Amino acid sequence: MKFIDEATIKIYAGDGGNGVATFRREKYEPMGGPSGGDGGRGGSVFFEADQNLNTLVDYRYTRTLKAQRGENGRSAECYGAKGDDLILKVPVGTVISDKATGESYADLSQHGDRALLAKGGKGGLGNIHFKSSINRAPRQCTKGEPGEEFELYLELKVLADVGLLGMPNAGKSTFIRSVSAAKPKVADYPFTTLHPNLGVVRVGENQSFVIADIPGLIEGASEGAGLGHQFLRHLARTTLLLHLVDIAPFDPAINPVDEARAIVNELKKYDELLYQKPRWLILNKIDMLEDVAEKVKTFIKSFGWTGPVYSISAIKGVGCKELTYDIMTFIEKNKKNQNEIVINE
Repeated sequence: MKFIDEATIKIYAGDGGNGVATFRREKYEPMGGPSGGDGGRGGSVFFEADQNLNTLVDYRYTRTLKAQRGENGRSAECYGAKGDDLILKVPVGTVISDKATGESYADLSQHGDRALLAKGGKGGLGNIHFKSSINRAPRQCTKGEPGEEFELYLELKVLADVGLLGMPNAGKSTFIRSVSAAKPKVADYPFTTLHPNLGVVRVGENQSFVIADIPGLIEGASEGAGLGHQFLRHLARTTLLLHLVDIAPFDPAINPVDEARAIVNELKKYDELLYQKPRWLILNKIDMLEDVAEKVKTFIKSFGWTGPVYSISAIKGVGCKELTYDIMTFIEKNKKNQNEIVINE
């Protein structure tokens, strides 16, 4: 299935049914009076998060969606039926906003979350509502109200605890294969990963976290180089970022320090809040080095890094288990701190 993480659609709630002007015509009731019923309310448009979906591809090609119109009123004081609501299923993590203004309407971050985006129009009134002592045969009735309509922008932001950053071929997909059951494509050419991959990392019997692998960035991504910034939105909900660096590139002309700085600069250009997230430096492919400790020390000094550093070999699993344990500890501590803040508030 093609991965689609954004879509623009138009939604139309159902119009209300029209009220009618009718009169009773029964035997022995020559002047039965008004009997026109009201029109039914139009159907509304709801969005619902569904954990069984992982892409917005259904809305890439079907861009106009309408709820059912309410039925017109009938004689004998029969009211028109209400129009059926339209329930649109979207992946968990979908953010819905107004296309023109950018105003956010809903953030469906949990399975089963539902949001009403467009209300159906009210049904019109039949002539039974207009009878009075001086108007015994009213012929007035009203039309149903139109339903609401909107042009919406749907944006999927995957839900993950940890996000992977790095240049193409830094070993992000190999790492996620090493620590989880996810099997993203791995090859010896850049941009092997073309869309985000999620993997569940199980540390203990009741301990696990979700890690997200996105396509690699290159310098100039903010100007559209490579795959650009289009997938960085999927790191917005993460608690921790892992910056993977290939410390042993095949091409001797490539400087790992320059590549690491380029990633940091692109991250800062894209979103200051994302740049401020907790970030750990992961030096990958140490199995390709002879003097690991010296090379790591030199890299850290040249890069000017003062945060947490881990040296691993994703393909051989060296250092990966210890890293996942530390990540789990960090996530649990972060959740505990957030719960304490909520309780104190």
